Amino acid sequence: MIGPEGKYAWTATVGEKGQIVIPKQARDIFDIKPGDTLLILGDENRGIAIPPKGAFAELFTATFEEKDGEKD
Repeated sequence: MIGPEGKYAWTATVGEKGQIVIPKQARDIFDIKPGDTLLILGDENRGIAIPPKGAFAELFTATFEEKDGEKD
């Protein structure tokens, strides 16, 4: 599907076990390799999002970083 530069849309079919195949072009663009862990976010009103794979590390760091004056 052709869209604005840097914007893409793909389709995927859900299999019997709830699995989807990420299209090859998407895997290539986002450097997704076998064995990678992806973060899947869901919003009942807006749908499902799969942010870039580095987003998990950023979210983890932001969640657990120590705030000024806070201790465990």
